[in-house]
Amino acid sequence: MAGHHTRSNSLPLRPHPLIPEFDEQLCRLTSEAVSSSTSTLLGRRLRGLQDLHDCIDRLLLLPLNQEAISQDQKCVDQILDGSLRLLGVCNIAKDALLQTKESTQQLQSVLRRKRGGATDLSSEVKKFLNSRKVMKKTSHKAIANLKCISCKGYKDQAETLEIVKMLREVEAVTICVFESLLSSISAPKSGGWSLISNMMQPKRVEEKSQLNEFAMVDAALEYFLNKLKKSDNLHAGSAQNQLTKLELCVEDLEECTESLFRRMLKTRVSLLNILNH
Repeated sequence: MAGHHTRSNSLPLRPHPLIPEFDEQLCRLTSEAVSSSTSTLLGRRLRGLQDLHDCIDRLLLLPLNQEAISQDQKCVDQILDGSLRLLGVCNIAKDALLQTKESTQQLQSVLRRKRGGATDLSSEVKKFLNSRKVMKKTSHKAIANLKCISCKGYKDQAETLEIVKMLREVEAVTICVFESLLSSISAPKSGGWSLISNMMQPKRVEEKSQLNEFAMVDAALEYFLNKLKKSDNLHAGSAQNQLTKLELCVEDLEECTESLFRRMLKTRVSLLNILNH
């Protein structure tokens, strides 16, 4: 991902107040803890990315930037290709979140009603976990696509006009945020119920903050499923609690992702309009 840097004073863009605003937003996004996939951080980064796209959209309204873009069509075409792929990845994330929300609500309804016996409940839990496996595979493929976008070649950065560099920086940080989102959705096994039990201890608050709701639900349901196999004594409270947290998390991420998709699309349309002017 392109690093944050001080922009050249010789460029006509430098005095414009949008430039320091863009730099500040970019710096804030790139300084976030990339390794953490907690829902709170993800929501904040998705909202920050929306603000960054809003800023670049306003920069694209400036005549000097429009003229620069029209002079570097080859690089802009590459950026447009990347934006199309990123919109596709964004759609994958949106679909995964929507499917998770629907599956979560359905399983919550079954658990609340305790419909049927242990066999029926076991079937519903397995259905949910199987849908999670499908989403994980889809997310892994989307992450691989992101890596392909980030590896595509650009000509020498030093020879590129400033607004084009900024568009590349937006692309790079977008890739990074989407990778965090998809990695969160495809959360690896969290270590089973023993890990969740440890998280309930006050001294483990710090460790708990590093887990996301997807991983917690996977572990809680695996534990619940194991209990169903051993007896008919159904303890659904913990699973329901984790499902409720996941639903709230997914609703927030879904809203953020939908808004980001619209902003990304707006940026793409602006670039196309400039090239076709």
